[in-house]
Amino acid sequence: MRAWVIRATGSLDQVQLADVSEPAVPLGPREVRVAIRAAALNHLDLFVVRGLPHGHTFPHILGADGAGVVAAVGTEVRSVRLGDRVMLNPGISDYTCEYCRAGEHSLCVNYRMLGEHLPGTLCESVIVPEQNVAIIPTVTPPLNWAEAAAFSLVTLTAWRMVVTRAQLRAGETVLIWGIGGGVSLTALRIAKLRGARVIVTSSSDAKLETARRLGADVTLNHRTQQVAQEVRILTNKRGADVVVENVGAATWQQSLRSLGRGGRLVTCGATTGPDVGIDLRRLFWYHWSILGSTMGNDAEYREVVGLLASGELRPIVDRVFPLEEARAAFERLDKGEQLGKIVVQVRD
Repeated sequence: MRAWVIRATGSLDQVQLADVSEPAVPLGPREVRVAIRAAALNHLDLFVVRGLPHGHTFPHILGADGAGVVAAVGTEVRSVRLGDRVMLNPGISDYTCEYCRAGEHSLCVNYRMLGEHLPGTLCESVIVPEQNVAIIPTVTPPLNWAEAAAFSLVTLTAWRMVVTRAQLRAGETVLIWGIGGGVSLTALRIAKLRGARVIVTSSSDAKLETARRLGADVTLNHRTQQVAQEVRILTNKRGADVVVENVGAATWQQSLRSLGRGGRLVTCGATTGPDVGIDLRRLFWYHWSILGSTMGNDAEYREVVGLLASGELRPIVDRVFPLEEARAAFERLDKGEQLGKIVVQVRD
């Protein structure tokens, strides 16, 4: 089958379209084989290309998000059937450890991600546990393959950050960095569903204009404005109740200076670097909460799929590239040109 792979880590020059063997392992009783129709890119893919500290077996297939058609099912699979249109939750748990039994699947001691630890979705066929597939909801107008592929990772990540971890409440003020990326855009929409006042940032005025159309109450250009100072002015010096971070070193101090008393900073990424500092005196004096967040559990995934079925949180797709042009898709993501999700059409 055709797949986008790396044979070594490094620059985007390592990303290649290749012919690889289809997964040949017999299906387990609760496994599902999905014929991929579309796969969406995430910054995770760039990190994998550049060498996350994981021992890959090369060639390694990239891609975490995907959607397609059920091509085969194990003997005990009951939730999907052959021919069902499904999308994938890319976080694979063992569903047996103590954390999984407690319902905290993303804390699983054997937690792995498609495209990071496991062969990914930028290919024609994948095998995943039954728990990791969801039938694409029927909505009007119908979701296309690109939208279905773009849904899972960013929506689950943003939901856990905003709702489960930060527990954002109606009437609170939230600051969201880097609008334009999938997680930030989804966090904006979730925050508005929760009844919050939303401040977003970008270095692109065009992206900020789109954010206003999506419901952002205030937009700040972090290239030309001092974000923390503006947040203090907008909140009568009180500060934000919640800050949604996925940038890392470049924005960390501004995030802390934007945070109000009793505020919660929730982070899921370190795009500009993982090493940050904090004045512990301010942390305990202002009763801040610093919250880490990665993906989400099975119940949260079913909840966001239910919201999609009700017409909420429809994915925003930036551009769709044919399989043969996926290198250009990676380059667009790497340059930060996207507004929404970049998708690769694997099959027509």
